[in-house]
Amino acid sequence: MRIEERVVPSALGLDDPLLDRIFSARGITHAAQIERSLGNLLSPVDLPDIERAAQRLADAVEQDQKILIVGDFDADGATSVALCMLALRAMGPGQVDYLVPNRFDYGYGLSPEIVQLAATMTPDVIVTVDNGVASVDGVALANEHGIDVIVTDHHLPGENLPAAYALVNPNLKFSTFSSKSMAGVGVAYYLLSWVRQVLRQREYFSVRQIDEPNMAQYLDLVALGTVADVVPLDQNNRILVHQGLQRIRRGMTRPGIMALARVGKRDLTTLSASDMGFALGPRLNAAGRLQDMSVGIRCLITEDPKEANQLAAELDGLNQTRREIEQDMVADAQMILTQIQPDPDEMGIAVYHESFHQGVVGIVAGRLREKFHRPAIVFADASEGSNELKGSARSIDGLNIRDVLDSIATRLPGMLLKFGGHAMAAGLSIKRAHLPRFQKAFDKAVRAAVTPDMLDAVVLTDGTLAPQDMDLQTVDRLSAGGPWGNGFAEPLFAGEFQLVSQRVVGQDHLKLVLGLHGQLIDGIAFRQPPLEASTAQVKVVYKPALNDYAGQQTLQLMVEYIEAMS
Repeated sequence: MRIEERVVPSALGLDDPLLDRIFSARGITHAAQIERSLGNLLSPVDLPDIERAAQRLADAVEQDQKILIVGDFDADGATSVALCMLALRAMGPGQVDYLVPNRFDYGYGLSPEIVQLAATMTPDVIVTVDNGVASVDGVALANEHGIDVIVTDHHLPGENLPAAYALVNPNLKFSTFSSKSMAGVGVAYYLLSWVRQVLRQREYFSVRQIDEPNMAQYLDLVALGTVADVVPLDQNNRILVHQGLQRIRRGMTRPGIMALARVGKRDLTTLSASDMGFALGPRLNAAGRLQDMSVGIRCLITEDPKEANQLAAELDGLNQTRREIEQDMVADAQMILTQIQPDPDEMGIAVYHESFHQGVVGIVAGRLREKFHRPAIVFADASEGSNELKGSARSIDGLNIRDVLDSIATRLPGMLLKFGGHAMAAGLSIKRAHLPRFQKAFDKAVRAAVTPDMLDAVVLTDGTLAPQDMDLQTVDRLSAGGPWGNGFAEPLFAGEFQLVSQRVVGQDHLKLVLGLHGQLIDGIAFRQPPLEASTAQVKVVYKPALNDYAGQQTLQLMVEYIEAMS
């Protein structure tokens, strides 16, 4: 582990020197780049096919045609479906329904099997959200059934595109939309906003005396889906997340989001992007990982607080089960690694065990990636008795994991049954018999794509935090500068402290009392074994945070890394 301080190229001239330094280190070169008002959002006009898609959906709304939303089984998919259901119903049509594939029965996206099921519901239009760019066969079958398909997606496209009525995706090769990082829910939000604009131009709302929906009321869903999908927070995404968070903190949010915050033990008035990523998002994701996402969608769209609380409690229970499965799988995976990966120079980790659960492989891959700082793929059986394995991949900075899989598919035709995803995360399917060969091919492909420095774990910090800044006012200032997240990293500081005391809390967390210039400061390090009893001085990488315990607010350092100095 190497600790480095971020380079600060130039000062912005902000009134707050600490935030000035932090923003500059994240590539901000002028103050306009940190503006977070809705007026600074990118225009939709450069999104591919958005006009064609909006006109077709506006026709469906005006003619009360049946619209079917087909979503993905994660938090981005759930928020996207909920957004479409709520916004389209607010525009007037009564025939809006949704279908989310059970990942264990139908697989990912608009598969032919899902289209066959969808056809029994006789929709006029299918709108995919957070999926569809790879659904060539599914769209072709929908076309045969006479169903128009509008694809809204943000995943990287493959060689062949589906023959959809419209394909709205900022990552298409010919797209001139400058934000390539929008989540699926962001793409859906842009399309629905354009649909409203088209209907307004047609005087639909005024003629039918329908209240024109305020699209800002759905930004809580956009913020949650964007953060939960861990897409990079470029300026456009930061605006969407900031505006959504502002509404949530003011209580202007869905009963389901309130309920999720409650079961996650988060204060709605101070909710952060981190809270959405670590408390709300995982509870939504648990539904799609272990059964199907319908319970999560119902939680988000219900207007009844009592029902929202019941559904949030169910999601909380599923999340607890998910965590237990994950812990067992991580232990099994680490044991497998000691057996099948004796070479410490192995570049790519790819593991399988018959006990692994398909719904949790992505989380386990992420945990292995963190532990070994290597790209990792974890496989599980596609179904009981199947000869097919489904895997989830997680990458390290600088390595596009989808490109790695593409290189394997090109070099070894037939090895990958299907694959798709992002630079940092991807999914794939292979035959069980091909696993040993794939493991070697994956290691070879990673070895060809990485450089030694990419495999050296580096923690980037914002330098030291002055003793006078060790207070809750600094926590407030940093919070106000957010939202922070992927691509716009939350401020992280490094410093040397006296280790006054340490004790294990929970199962494997370390509670600390640290000393700095006579000041005693609490700290907590998750999944951290205790240091040697003789340790007196430590180097710590941390985030300053608020600890609100028993009504008393104090400073607490969230420790990301700690090492003994003496």
